[in-house]
Amino acid sequence: MGDSLAGKYGLILGVANKRSIAWSCARALADQGMRLAFNYATERLRGGVEELAAELPGSLVLPCDVTDAAQIDGLFESLKREFGALDALVHAVAFARREELAGDFFDTSREGYMIAHEVSAYSLTAMTRRAVPLMEGRSGSIVTLTYIGSERVIPNYNIMGIAKAALEASVRYLAHDLGPRGIRVNAVSAGPIRTLSASGVAGFSNILDEIASRAPLRRNIDADEVGDVCAFLCSHASRGITGSTLYVDAGYHIMGV
Repeated sequence: MGDSLAGKYGLILGVANKRSIAWSCARALADQGMRLAFNYATERLRGGVEELAAELPGSLVLPCDVTDAAQIDGLFESLKREFGALDALVHAVAFARREELAGDFFDTSREGYMIAHEVSAYSLTAMTRRAVPLMEGRSGSIVTLTYIGSERVIPNYNIMGIAKAALEASVRYLAHDLGPRGIRVNAVSAGPIRTLSASGVAGFSNILDEIASRAPLRRNIDADEVGDVCAFLCSHASRGITGSTLYVDAGYHIMGV
């Protein structure tokens, strides 16, 4: 185990189970010595998050639904009390109604559109605003997860593609705002991985097969590869990178046809 992040504190948002990309990010950061806190959105998810967090000594598990301002405030009050500071925020939160992830995009409901944007995009801004006071003066790093469906049409990704585009724009504006405070903001665009959220996208297995056949590395990626890049972006080694989207997709994003 390395110790390049020893003495530093991180918040991981969005762990659902062992297959979550957020969990791979957490393990990569913990392997480098960072102490972590996790959120759970509902009591139904609490037990699973606590079980995973127990694998990483010193971790905190705190309630927080990212659509509830009072819960967000409570989360950061707890972090201030328990950690006193924050060095990394990993935002791996996204949601869209299952019925919005199939069929024609123009059939997206207004309510479905708003929910996807609130959870998947606005929550980054809401969390960042509360994190800034704990990050200032510590060369903090904020990392969020996106997908190439923000740039290109991915069948059935629909409203999530629009929400991820908003998320990526948010990264750039937040990077501009927080740069003078010494805080960096970046996104990792991961290739498709079999996670709980991915299972809601109709035809996901076909997407995996297509990308594995066309990506320059001729394979799909795994969550640990994303976790390693996340740890890099939270480390001193990436101190000159902000406002960027780094692709971890076996090179698929460079392909035209």
